[in-house]
Amino acid sequence: MLVRDAELHLTPKEFDLLLLLARNEDRVMTHKKLLRAIWGPSALQQPEYLRVLVAQLRKKIDLPSSPSYIESEPWVGYRFRATLPQA
Repeated sequence: MLVRDAELHLTPKEFDLLLLLARNEDRVMTHKKLLRAIWGPSALQQPEYLRVLVAQLRKKIDLPSSPSYIESEPWVGYRFRATLPQA
């Protein structure tokens, strides 16, 4: 996978998360739905797994001074934006 003409190396879990969010672009994906899809039902009480994975993925796909492709929806989940607002 290429991001800004550079090869991007994702872990299997990072890839699964990015694919799931991208397939549901502009829709809020709940913490519960993401945890179940990535780790299975045993991880539903482990939201820190998701926070860490999202942080790792953001470091790889976002520019430091730009808005993030993955938006946090507090207390609900995350949303993927393929196009970022212009500064």
